[in-house]
Amino acid sequence: MKRGIISTFIAGYLGVLLYGLFCHALYYKVNQHTAMYFIVWDMYCGWCAYETRAHVIGEGESGQYYELAPGPWGSFKPHGDIDRKHYDHSGMHAIYMGLNVLKNTTHEPMTRLFVVEEAWPRKYNLPDDLWARRYTEPKDRMSYYYVRSVYSPDGMLTQQGPTWLSRVSQECVMDNPRLLADMKKGRPFYAVDADTSSRRVVPTAYELPTAQ
Repeated sequence: MKRGIISTFIAGYLGVLLYGLFCHALYYKVNQHTAMYFIVWDMYCGWCAYETRAHVIGEGESGQYYELAPGPWGSFKPHGDIDRKHYDHSGMHAIYMGLNVLKNTTHEPMTRLFVVEEAWPRKYNLPDDLWARRYTEPKDRMSYYYVRSVYSPDGMLTQQGPTWLSRVSQECVMDNPRLLADMKKGRPFYAVDADTSSRRVVPTAYELPTAQ
C-alpha cells in the first residue's frame, strides 16, 4: 500500500513536470490559470539585473538644459518612494509630465525635449553593511545614461530608441562577426511603433544626441 502511494506520487509529479515542459516548449496554455506558474519554466520572469530611472529634460534656446519632471509643485509617488515617471518602461508617456510642467510654468522657449534613461546594476542597491559582507571592492555606483526618445517642443516624437539593455544587446550582436553574418542572411523587415495612440510609424534611432 505504502509503495503504491509512493509510486503514484512520483508518477504524478513527473507527469506534471512533463506537462509543464510540454506547455513551455509549445507555448500551450501557459497563462491558463495561476497554478501554471509552478510548472511552466519561468524562472526570474520580468527580472532585470539593472535598476532604471527616467529623466525628462528640456533644451532651451540658450542651450541650457532643464529638468521637467517632477514639477515645482512636487512629485507623485503612487507605490513606495519612486516617482510615477519611472514606471514608464516604454519611454512614451513620461514626456507628458514634462509638457504639463512647461504648460504651467514660465520659461524660455524650448528647442527639443528628451526622455533619458538612467541605468545601474542593482547590486549597488544593497545597504552598506551587506555590501561589505558580500564584496571586497568599494561601493562605487556608476550610472549609464541613454536617450530613449527625442520630441519637438509641442510633444511630437522625432526619434526613439530601445531600452538601454536592448541597445547593449544589439551592440553585442553587431560586434560579433558570426552573428552579424547570420543576421544578414535573414529577410529585411520594418519595425513599427507599437504605441497605437500616436498612430505614427517611428524609425528606430541608433545615434541620438546626448543630453547634458
